[in-house]
Amino acid sequence: MAKLLVVEDHTLVREGMLQTLRRLGSSWYVLEAFDANSALSTLSDDPDIDLIILDLMLPGMSGFALLAHMRKNYPLVPVVVVSGLYDGASVARALRQGASGYVPKASSGEKLLDAVRVVMSGGLYSPNAEPRQRVPLVRTRTPRAQSAESLYGLRPAQVRVLEFLAKGKTNREIGELLGLTEGTVKVHVSAIFRALKVSTRAQVMVVLARDKVKFD
Repeated sequence: MAKLLVVEDHTLVREGMLQTLRRLGSSWYVLEAFDANSALSTLSDDPDIDLIILDLMLPGMSGFALLAHMRKNYPLVPVVVVSGLYDGASVARALRQGASGYVPKASSGEKLLDAVRVVMSGGLYSPNAEPRQRVPLVRTRTPRAQSAESLYGLRPAQVRVLEFLAKGKTNREIGELLGLTEGTVKVHVSAIFRALKVSTRAQVMVVLARDKVKFD
């Protein structure tokens, strides 16, 4: 099951987005936060968030500041900005700071779903872009990750860690390569071991060879 985190301080708007996102289907679980602190607390408690939907106008820490923090501390989790600001400077700034998509609040619910589909399939979603053919909703960002994810039920971030495990990287090296703390890498490695039903890195290599998983 994929997890989305909606960060929006206005209750009615947040409830509307939650209702829209439930149209993605039962394989998606939607969490909610009303400000930066509650969002960061949720991310700290649950390292398996697959996508963040972020409002820019938040009480306390601004959405731009929170976006910068997320890109630094959770670089594998894509962020889609949903904002009442719809000027070129705000859109460009959000995308420049690492957002994977930008949806004006004046847009329809279907536009939000389109953005989620595009970003989760590895693309960038901009309101200024030409309309594009809707892509099937997938829970991964690359075809190679899709194979490992479908085989073992891993999340996109875990697949990235698995790729470096397959290359013999240590937890510290993986953290440096992906911009993660060593503790976060350990959490992902433990989840990978459970998913592959193994207890050592050597056993991981055996399972990958048996299942003919390729990362290159």
